Amino acid sequence: MRLYHTSRLVLALSLALPALAFGQGAKPANAGNGPDPNKTLRYAFEVAETSLDPQKVSDVYSSIVNNAIFDTPLRYDHLARPAKLVPNTLIGMPEVSADYKTFTLKVKPGIYFADHEVFGGKKRELTAEDYVFTMKRLLDPKLSAPQLAELDGYIVGSEEFLKRIRKNGKMEYDTPLEGLKALDRYTFQIKLNEPKPTWIYNFADCRVSCVVAREVVEKYGEDIGSNPVGTGAYRLIKPLWKRSSKMVFEANPNFREEYYDAQPAADDKEGQAILAKLKGRRVPMIGRFEVSIIEERQPRWISFVNKEFDLMWRMPEDVAQQAVPNRTLAPNLVKLGIKAELVPALDLTFLYFNMKDPIVGGYTPEKIALRRAISLAYRSQDEIDIVQKGLAIPAHTPYSPGVAGYDPNFRTSASENNPAKARALLDMHGYIDRDGDGYREMPDGKPLVLKSNSTPTEKDRTVDELWRRSMDDIGIRIEFRKAKWPDLLKESNAGKLMMWFLGGSASSPDADTWLQSLYGPNCGFKGNRACFQLKEYDEAFEKAERMPDSPERTKLYQDMAKLMVVYAPWKINMHRILTDMWYPHVIGFRRPLVQTQSWWRYVDIDLELQKKYQNAS
Repeated sequence: MRLYHTSRLVLALSLALPALAFGQGAKPANAGNGPDPNKTLRYAFEVAETSLDPQKVSDVYSSIVNNAIFDTPLRYDHLARPAKLVPNTLIGMPEVSADYKTFTLKVKPGIYFADHEVFGGKKRELTAEDYVFTMKRLLDPKLSAPQLAELDGYIVGSEEFLKRIRKNGKMEYDTPLEGLKALDRYTFQIKLNEPKPTWIYNFADCRVSCVVAREVVEKYGEDIGSNPVGTGAYRLIKPLWKRSSKMVFEANPNFREEYYDAQPAADDKEGQAILAKLKGRRVPMIGRFEVSIIEERQPRWISFVNKEFDLMWRMPEDVAQQAVPNRTLAPNLVKLGIKAELVPALDLTFLYFNMKDPIVGGYTPEKIALRRAISLAYRSQDEIDIVQKGLAIPAHTPYSPGVAGYDPNFRTSASENNPAKARALLDMHGYIDRDGDGYREMPDGKPLVLKSNSTPTEKDRTVDELWRRSMDDIGIRIEFRKAKWPDLLKESNAGKLMMWFLGGSASSPDADTWLQSLYGPNCGFKGNRACFQLKEYDEAFEKAERMPDSPERTKLYQDMAKLMVVYAPWKINMHRILTDMWYPHVIGFRRPLVQTQSWWRYVDIDLELQKKYQNAS
């Protein structure tokens, strides 16, 4: 078991690089025979999938699955620490202009989509035009793509294009767009209005660039999320799909000839050991994946210990004291041969306030005071101790340790727990108890009731109780509404929730991945769920996004963090330390730093060991 500390992204931007040594060419001597149909890896998600349309989703779990079915142009090296972008479907890294405004990408010939009747019995090759179509989909008003903000206003011609199709009510896939076009069969180009060095991460973000075939989209329309067809290493076995219960995948027989290679750091002993064992093997190696949906923590844990699963993706925190006491694997689990890894994730939990809500929203002093008082009252450390069992650290910024732009010496008052200060703020701004029932009213005398939302899981019930006690400390009534996570997500996208407590994973290893979620123009489904709109913040964000990683940009990030604390559209909470466990027959597993990346093609199973552990009492 090893504790990893993540750090900044290492990235070559200026020149196209050659493909990885084993990505093409002669077959290595130890390549093996590719995916073995006798090998099945079983594990569970704690949250159900929302859609298998990659441009439609915004949640981690759906993105993991979509990353296995579909292909982005770039990916993150599976073993590199710090994170490193490498070619996926490209012949090399993109050519990037010196001003970070033009990206030219060359698709590797000979990559094919999974077989489907829509292709008329012929093998359908991936081309540059497929990536153009895919990314243009984000502009389709009918899709309401969560990552629309990555194109709108950034791509040359995108604003005029959007205005026209919104006015006409019809998407124009065949109308040329200057900033997004194919130059030839295998080359496409992106042109931006302004420099944006971090835009390159979109080529590894499935929500933006996981490639789909136009024929499939046109056949299924809005139901494409139930009929995924990609070029990735795996494909869904649709007859075995039990929605929100179980998904089964098999290796895609059309997957290109690709061989395992990676670039772990020289002092990364575990990474080097994995590389030595798997380098040169044809990927994927496992023939079948079975992913169950088990929302409650105890049943998920028991299923793993009872060997119903090969891997525990994110150990439930409430078993931490018995499973990893003092962050050391328990002797009984060592005896079972289980392996574990604790990873400080690129992760943040926070509660957002709907800034358009008549009770908690707004920018007047009394509204700011209410949100700050709520934030000051919440017992974040209790959640870390009780719910997370110590496997988390308090958050000081709206972005996580390990991303570019994070400074461990920078501090804010975001994690302060001070009920006395909170009560004084409320008193000062007229939130007082007028009827003697122990709860405060609004300054105008109307009822003050917070309406929070959460899932019916045991974990969320515990967090709800912490919120209730915290609000009782300052005399604010809070009510909780229970609903399934996908349903809450839909309501959040529509701006219908007053407040919602979320945990999120970075989509790229840069603080920009979080800060854009507070950028005013991204209000709503485009990522700014709080609909926070502040001129000072937006100007700082716009200036920072034009800059490469530098002390000057980090200072702007810190200025934005301070504004977030002052106006309190979020109550930022903590950064979680995630624990994964697996049986020894699972070979090569390592949690990706960017969690939405699929790791399926980079692991193997020792069948003899698997039988041994399944048959052991």
